[in-house]
Amino acid sequence: MLKEMLSLLEKNARIEVTDLAALLNTDEKTINNQIKECEEKNIIAGYHTIVNWENANTEIVKAMIAVSSTPERDKGYDHIAEIIANYPEVDSLYLVSGRTEFILIINGSTMREIADFVAHRLAPIEGINTTETMFILKEYKIMGEIMDKENGKPERLLMTL
Repeated sequence: MLKEMLSLLEKNARIEVTDLAALLNTDEKTINNQIKECEEKNIIAGYHTIVNWENANTEIVKAMIAVSSTPERDKGYDHIAEIIANYPEVDSLYLVSGRTEFILIINGSTMREIADFVAHRLAPIEGINTTETMFILKEYKIMGEIMDKENGKPERLLMTL
């Protein structure tokens, strides 16, 4: 039941406890207790709103930054990740497999602001070898939500034999 509850909350953080209880065939008290316990254990780490900034007529610049680094003895990548994660510009930070070790999502007001962050704050961190900045030009889908609802449904492709 816990996995199902978490999946429902992940899809809709505003779902009513009464609806959760009905969907999970249990009572509201049990749901409230489980949610509280998950929040205390940081299983539920926060509640977020997905904002379509383009429709809000608000300029925001986002970038993905690939970071190559060298792990520290006895600390691995955790120490570098802790330093990076503490910058308020960093929206998301992932340790990944592949050609780089980290992928960051950065928010800023301008491209210059993001470039300055990379040049003056990120790149000088000890253990970081290279960075590659990719500016996000358009967001089509965020956390499972299609941003352009009118044009978001793909057309079915005609199949011919």
